[in-house]
Amino acid sequence: MFILVINAGSSSVKFSLFRLPEKERVIQGSIERIGTEAARLSWQSGSALPWSVPCPVAETGEAISRIAALLKDKERGGIGSIEEIKAVGHRVVHGGDEIHGPVRVTDQIKELIRRYSELAPLHNPMNLLGIEACGREFAQAVQTAVFDTAFHATMPEHAFLYGLPWELYQDCGIRKYGFHGTSHCYAARIAARHLGRRPEELRIITCHLGNGSSVTAVEKGLSVDTSMGFTPLEGLIMGTRCGDIDPAVIHYLYSRKGLPMSRIYELLNNEGGLLGLAGIGSSDFRDIEAASLAGNSRAGSALRAFFHRVRKYIGAYSAIMGGLDALVFTGGIGENSSTVREAVCLGFEGGGMADACLPGVSLDLEANRSCSGPCAAVHSPESLYPVLVVPADEEAEIASQVEELLRLRA
Repeated sequence: MFILVINAGSSSVKFSLFRLPEKERVIQGSIERIGTEAARLSWQSGSALPWSVPCPVAETGEAISRIAALLKDKERGGIGSIEEIKAVGHRVVHGGDEIHGPVRVTDQIKELIRRYSELAPLHNPMNLLGIEACGREFAQAVQTAVFDTAFHATMPEHAFLYGLPWELYQDCGIRKYGFHGTSHCYAARIAARHLGRRPEELRIITCHLGNGSSVTAVEKGLSVDTSMGFTPLEGLIMGTRCGDIDPAVIHYLYSRKGLPMSRIYELLNNEGGLLGLAGIGSSDFRDIEAASLAGNSRAGSALRAFFHRVRKYIGAYSAIMGGLDALVFTGGIGENSSTVREAVCLGFEGGGMADACLPGVSLDLEANRSCSGPCAAVHSPESLYPVLVVPADEEAEIASQVEELLRLRA
């Protein structure tokens, strides 16, 4: 029996196929740059060498058809028959406050995804197209959905409310929702397993750091606060998103600078963050780090602001949980950059200036620079709490949640 995990984005579809009950990843891959002549299908089956071939597809439905054809083709690493696929688990970004876990896709769930498309216009519509296409290609399989917002549905009211008139929350749903929930859930679960303790015993802060970044406070296995808000724009300074700003900046840009709201939205989402601060024409953390090392003061300032914001959220979330049992780094930057982990924990010395470190944290610098595996400890014995690195694997978490959903409904 197999579970297929699908992540349908604006210009790509990623997929992973898991064999149950072993939870073995049989094949994984993606179709990138959908809608262009440069579109390619890339995949890897088990430990075999990866493949990549041209795959000009016009839209998501056609991409799903190509993936189904690949899975049927044993010679290219497929399983031969897709009839053995018991369920398809779809990553969906926004489910509001109505979804608390994995769900079977129904007409009502599809309507909910449409309703929240206004708050996730780049993701929810594509997620829905993936669901519709998989319903046609894998008609025998149960279609399920795992929402990025679901893990954060346990946030208490005092954590998700904004200081706005109550009617805006009650009538318009304006509140903090949080995102990256599947990644935070996985990182916290793997960290607890590594520590040999039940999640219900722990206070964990998970830092998902990538082009999009967020920090989550996980207490007793539940999300109790997170840095992203009504949309993914709130919180940390990110690749191109501004993160936390004074809301009056928007009124100032509109009324005093004459910028239309559409232009302001574009600026905050796509021209801010590390890209806007560093001014080197790239939001790639590696490029900005290299520029800083080469003496670019704006790049150094961008990094300092990024590290400061991460450290500030860690401190705040440690305070609201009354302490900390583990700090976890995940995401493309969090798991791959030893520099980021050192700067957040021990302080950043770029530009000839050193800033504060996290109280009580001590890193094993060699372990931090050479960590690998499903969960790596990078703290030294003197550290007041463990510092762990967990490679992000949202697909594995989705497969695990879908398996549990099927078991409960059996």
